[in-house]
Amino acid sequence: MDTGLATSSRKGEDAVREAIPVSWAVQARPDPGRWLVVGVLVLSTALSFLDRQVLAALAPLLKQEFNLSNEGYGYVVSAFSLAYAIVALPAGAFVDRVGLTRGLAVVVAVWSLAAMATGLTGGLAGLVACRAWLGAAEAGGIPATGKGFATYLQPGERAVGTALNQVGITIGMVAAPLFAGWLAAAYGWRAAFIATGATGLLWLPLWVFVARRRRGPEPPPAGAPRERGPGRDWRLWALAAANILMMTVYSLWMNWTTVFLVSAHGLTQEQANARLAWIPPVFASVGGLFGGWLSLRLARGGGPLYDARFKASALAAVVLTSTALVPLAPGAGVATALISLSFFMAVAMSANIYAMPLDLFGPSRAAFAVSVLTASYGLMQTVVAPLFGRLIDRVGFAPVCALSGVLPLASLAVLALVGRHSRDDAL
Repeated sequence: MDTGLATSSRKGEDAVREAIPVSWAVQARPDPGRWLVVGVLVLSTALSFLDRQVLAALAPLLKQEFNLSNEGYGYVVSAFSLAYAIVALPAGAFVDRVGLTRGLAVVVAVWSLAAMATGLTGGLAGLVACRAWLGAAEAGGIPATGKGFATYLQPGERAVGTALNQVGITIGMVAAPLFAGWLAAAYGWRAAFIATGATGLLWLPLWVFVARRRRGPEPPPAGAPRERGPGRDWRLWALAAANILMMTVYSLWMNWTTVFLVSAHGLTQEQANARLAWIPPVFASVGGLFGGWLSLRLARGGGPLYDARFKASALAAVVLTSTALVPLAPGAGVATALISLSFFMAVAMSANIYAMPLDLFGPSRAAFAVSVLTASYGLMQTVVAPLFGRLIDRVGFAPVCALSGVLPLASLAVLALVGRHSRDDAL
């Protein structure tokens, strides 16, 4: 390497650090109040997944109401996923442009109205339209929280932030079968959608209050250098491909747990939701925390942060091969335990994958970078949901679980490629 060029590069990096205010740089003494903002962001995710998972929790009832096969139910899921994928990139760019505070407020308000409208639909077309509306609105949620974590947390803490976001996801997923199931039994399925959707509107004043008292470093000051544009970096699109491969198993348990327990083990919808369906999301939450903790611990041992995230992902990918064993379980309890292990490791891997673009591209374009991953998830689920439904209708869950258990290994191979080239770029 040319020493003069290296010296010039170091001087340029020093100039960048000097030009960026301390709130934009890695702070030596981070504000402990950042965790209050993180907590409110995580709560928004919980409400998002509460609204999202009401459909899965009430799937057996809605299949009967609208005369749907499993494949037909898969197409309803696809309506959400396709809109989610299409809108994710512009939603991420919107949040980056208007700022985290206003961007997230708009996103939550719009998805809350979509969730409430679902309870007012008069037919299958209306149900599909409302799910598409909800998907389009929620496409900005994960990118916005990702931007929040990149903005308020130290680099090594970002996987912990994404892991805490999984706690929010779990709260929503656990609340959906319990709260929505109770509401549907007591007041009908329409009331479940309306009541859960209204919770997002109640969250908005809390967010405005916290955001005003503890305003983050957005937007950057005029003339401040910007991070490398993520859209022009092939590594971001490779991470999206890895996300598609890994999230198949995540999508499986997000959408089909209740249906599996009902169809494979003869439980009623109420029995499945009240006794078992809420358990795997709890383990998923712990898995996210485990994945974030493990990569943080490995990073403290020395070496690149990406390598620490990769090692944590490798462990998860290997254990995820056990997903193929779920249909072989002799009873609903054992099956739920295996689903819980699968979900645990899927989210441990996900916590690290979603932190990788934050490490590579920084906070100013974080919402867009994360939106590429959320779009990839939406595209995957658009295709996979009806495909899974067709396979389940024809041959059962065995091939679906086997495929979902193998694909995370392919995801790991893509992550290895990104890691190798990132190290080469740094030399």
